[in-house]
Amino acid sequence: MPGLLRGVARTAVVAGTATAVSNRVSRRQAGRWAQQEAPAPEQQYAAPAAAPAAAVPMADDMTSKIDQLKELGALKEQGILTEAEFAAQKSKILGA
Repeated sequence: MPGLLRGVARTAVVAGTATAVSNRVSRRQAGRWAQQEAPAPEQQYAAPAAAPAAAVPMADDMTSKIDQLKELGALKEQGILTEAEFAAQKSKILGA
């Protein structure tokens, strides 16, 4: 039974991370499409716009990372994740 819970918890963490990444990519892509569809006349001959990464608010990204870390901490406290699994997932979240 603990192995099943650990597997379910791991799947939940991976799915949550995948969802966060997917949402970030979707927002970035929507921003790029919006810029391509309606460029302002004065911007057509101006210097290139800022990097697309600036369009994604940093606060949203940090909030999702904090939420994921809180979920990981709760799973570790419940004994579902081992210390090594916790450390591996934490490094994935913080390194991404």
